[in-house]
Amino acid sequence: MASSKSGACWLFKLIFIAFLLCFFAVLIFWLIFRPKEVKFHVTDATLTQFNFNTTTNTLYYNLSVNITLRNSNKRVGVNYNSIEAIACYQNKLFSTVSLTPFYQGHKNTSILRPLFEGQKDMSLQVHDLSKMNEEKSGGVFGIDIKLSVQISINYGKFKTFQFKPRMIYCPLKVPLSDNGTVAEGFKTTQCNDASFFSAPDDTD
Repeated sequence: MASSKSGACWLFKLIFIAFLLCFFAVLIFWLIFRPKEVKFHVTDATLTQFNFNTTTNTLYYNLSVNITLRNSNKRVGVNYNSIEAIACYQNKLFSTVSLTPFYQGHKNTSILRPLFEGQKDMSLQVHDLSKMNEEKSGGVFGIDIKLSVQISINYGKFKTFQFKPRMIYCPLKVPLSDNGTVAEGFKTTQCNDASFFSAPDDTD
């Protein structure tokens, strides 16, 4: 009986010691790398066509976007194994673009340049059309750009498994260019924080 109690006590001690070792290993690892989230900004957006045909329920569009990604980490790199840029209007998806995978090194700023062009069959309700006509009169459209990525992280020579963080969301106000004339200049827009190194506050 005493032997079994002693064995259980030693097992508990071993588990506790293993837990402490893991905790301190993670703490030291974190203190060495101290990863900071990659920052996403849309620095430019050009909209040359954004027309909706009410007879055929078709949206015709041409939108180009410049998105900067700033990795300010000294020892951490990001592998973007797949990147999909998604364009939405009034919570309705109208275009997706697959971008070329790449590696973003330490202290690096990268630029993505998705181009959305073509046509899309869409169902817009009366209030949607009313909002669209209002924005058309003002010359500025509210368009949302989202980035869906599959990434892996390089901590020095150690590389994590591939995973999918929450979408990066960029709510834009994009002026319509008409015959080379822009109603209002585009203002650089910060996207929501990425969740590459921490749990997101909410989910998509």
